[in-house]
Amino acid sequence: MPHEEFMHAALKLARKGLGRTSPNPAVGSVIVKGGRIISSGYHSRAGMPHAEIKALSGAGDLSGATLYVTLEPCCHFGRTPPCTDSIISSGIKEVVVGTLDPNPRVAGKGIAALRRSGINITTGVLRDECASLNEAYNIYIRRKTPFITLKLAMSLDGRIATKAGESKWITCVEARKEVHRLRSMNDAVMVGSGTLLEDDPELSVRLVRGKSPVRVVLDSTLSLPASAKVYNGVKAGRARLIILTGQKTGRKKIAQAEALGAEVIKVSASRDGLSIKAVMRGLGKREITSVLVEGGGRLAASLIKAGLVDKYIFYYGPVIIGGDGLPSIAALGIKGLSRAPGLTAIKARTIGSCISVECYPAKGR
Repeated sequence: MPHEEFMHAALKLARKGLGRTSPNPAVGSVIVKGGRIISSGYHSRAGMPHAEIKALSGAGDLSGATLYVTLEPCCHFGRTPPCTDSIISSGIKEVVVGTLDPNPRVAGKGIAALRRSGINITTGVLRDECASLNEAYNIYIRRKTPFITLKLAMSLDGRIATKAGESKWITCVEARKEVHRLRSMNDAVMVGSGTLLEDDPELSVRLVRGKSPVRVVLDSTLSLPASAKVYNGVKAGRARLIILTGQKTGRKKIAQAEALGAEVIKVSASRDGLSIKAVMRGLGKREITSVLVEGGGRLAASLIKAGLVDKYIFYYGPVIIGGDGLPSIAALGIKGLSRAPGLTAIKARTIGSCISVECYPAKGR
């Protein structure tokens, strides 16, 4: 079908903005006339023109043209003017939309404004693909906390390190490159203080081209040393570091971290350490829409027990470590299989010498 063909083209454009448009969604748009694309655009960064505006600006004569856009055009003033006003004034008489915007400021109002002006509207073309593109944005808009992806790199028997703590490298270089790509597509990457003290990761993007995410560290006592690699580039403004710590952390420790460029946020405690729900609320208030959690096992267990994981991505390396190795997920206290978290929409594939498994929490289990 022609509609699907042109929406696929708009989706391809929209993917170019993934990881760069937050807190806005990634959106692509094409304008078709006489059966061919005459102009196109995608949203590249918050504050920059939206996809529809870019497409309209390079289109020329729009008589008889159709605008395709992956997400409902906005109808309110934000960092940029309403897209609906520009579409109406352009003379476009047909607009094809992939999916509606869940943002209450839009949520059907953009479509209604276009219809009132006499524009013919078709909605729901490749709806699932268009919605999936912005899964993080959709969750963030609804609950005001980030979309959480839990990534674990482990041996085939589910261990993230040997008994001695050695973990470099369980997975292949192809898997590690993909993890760096995942980092570039998320607003933030998060680790617990145990992982940081053990591995001293920088949490930047190096193996692929892309932006480095905000670094987020959970450290209930602020034990992070000043020499930690997560501080690299922070004071110079090349990177951003957020440390979440307990309410009892002393002012001196906080001042030392802030002097190194970190933003320190105090949050309430829970039985497992810091309240993971309070952590996510704090990040949501700072317009962080997506977080890639990279470890370790205690943090993974805390997220799962709190029901906060939105997506799982597991990388299995071609090695067996054994029962004395460190488990990828700490104890969950599950006494029966009926209470074990279920998974759905499972996709498995090989990547180099590794196996990648992507899935989502099953509802109602």
